Amino acid sequence: MAPKIPTVFFKNGSPIPALGLGTWNSPPGQVTLAVKDAIDVGYRHIDCAHVYENEHEVGAGIAAKVAQGNVKREDLFITSKLWNTYHRPDLVKGALQATLRNLNLKYLDLYLIHWPVAYREGDELFPLRPDGKRVHFSNVDYIDTWPAMERLVEAGLVRNIGLSNFNVQQVQRVLDVARIPPATNQIECHPYLHQASLTEFCKRHDVTITAYSPLGSPARPWVKQDDPVLLEDAVVQRLAQKHSKTPAQILIRYQHQLGHVVIPKSVSRQRIASNADVFGFELDAPDLKQLAGLERNGRICPESFSFGHPHHPFEAEFRKGRR
Repeated sequence: MAPKIPTVFFKNGSPIPALGLGTWNSPPGQVTLAVKDAIDVGYRHIDCAHVYENEHEVGAGIAAKVAQGNVKREDLFITSKLWNTYHRPDLVKGALQATLRNLNLKYLDLYLIHWPVAYREGDELFPLRPDGKRVHFSNVDYIDTWPAMERLVEAGLVRNIGLSNFNVQQVQRVLDVARIPPATNQIECHPYLHQASLTEFCKRHDVTITAYSPLGSPARPWVKQDDPVLLEDAVVQRLAQKHSKTPAQILIRYQHQLGHVVIPKSVSRQRIASNADVFGFELDAPDLKQLAGLERNGRICPESFSFGHPHHPFEAEFRKGRR
């Protein structure tokens, strides 16, 4: 049994478990068991998205555990995300309802705009142009999507709303129009990519950071042979030895000590349990300094399909020649 997972509070007072199970890139046929295993070892926070195409499997895992009496729905914190093809305000509620049907739930604890970029409307997740490298864009502005997200809260269909992969200027634009401010900005965050100015900006405005890919996403589909592997980094390995922990536990603990909610992904029961066993030790100041020193602007989720979109969140940094 994993140690009890601490709670973080959003600005509005809503609690969210500080650690959750990520489900991106979890192979079909394995997600239901991963969710059941996670609940068994003490997880209460599951992170999903329409584009992962596995929400029905997540829902089956949740339903099984609720039916067995292991957990009640209200004990769980379930997140999902509005996909890029549903940004048009009139499509938002239908997109959420499809997610609720897949998850077999009546409400979500958190619903995020997955990316600030809108794709051409329709059922195709990636409406590719003839070159196969970029998608057809939609001209919907995410600040017009936000009021439709707020209406979901007012309808009792979601408890909290937030953002994902939004840069500083984009978070500010939402804050400028929001009646219900975003509770969180879910972003890629690990020692090779700290996004320090963004995380500081969000904290200043009481927008909680949720860190995805905290382990550097070693199994991402587009990984290249010569890409650095964060889990094998000498500094991470040394700290793991020092604390008698795994490299993954060091990296998850690091995000926790930075004040972030963290959502590592795994489908192995042993690793799911191990990833939650990070609350009984502490990284000291020299440890934190060494991990901070690993910064290399190594973004692994650049969303290259939408380069050229006026709302692409990272394109400027790529134009500057960053990785």
